[in-house]
Amino acid sequence: MNHYVTGSVIHQLREKAKLTQAQLAEKLCVSDKAVSKWETGRGLPDISLLEPLAECLGISVPELLSGQPIHNQNRSANVMRSRFYVCPVCGNVLWATGEAMISCCGIALPALEAEEPEAAHLAQVESVEDELLVTLPHPMTREHHIRFIAYVTSDRTELVRLYPEGDAQARFPNRGRGKLYWYCNRHGLYAAHYGRKTRI
Repeated sequence: MNHYVTGSVIHQLREKAKLTQAQLAEKLCVSDKAVSKWETGRGLPDISLLEPLAECLGISVPELLSGQPIHNQNRSANVMRSRFYVCPVCGNVLWATGEAMISCCGIALPALEAEEPEAAHLAQVESVEDELLVTLPHPMTREHHIRFIAYVTSDRTELVRLYPEGDAQARFPNRGRGKLYWYCNRHGLYAAHYGRKTRI
């Protein structure tokens, strides 16, 4: 295990839950001195206490260990609120319908924040019969390339994984209005809205 819960996290979450040390101790069947020791770094909760401790504090065990509560505002799983995650070690691309606790290669991954594309990262979108052809005039070297292009509509997400030395383009069935995402390994995630009568 690379991470373990810290005293400062327990203290912060306990106060947020409006619990005293004694109240938390009672819920966990430990002494308030034990809780005090955890919070001051003079001791650690036993691993068997992590699940009940997380439950008392109103978060999941992974959140407790990372010290980063996740509040998914997308309870309805609206696909248009998709979030993308990219592992900096292996290049794995992960997708969720909302904010999530995602890890890969032992690293907790932050959700990528999409930016408006600037001139060097503008996508060209053509409607060819019943397909969308998305092309980027972008280098595709091992050091600098587009890793994926995704097309998100109200009911589905399609993602095309790209590789160095290949073309920076992808084809999708044209499902009308939606959002296009593309990820540059050096500059991050970009996004733009697409509709049948609009061009990016």
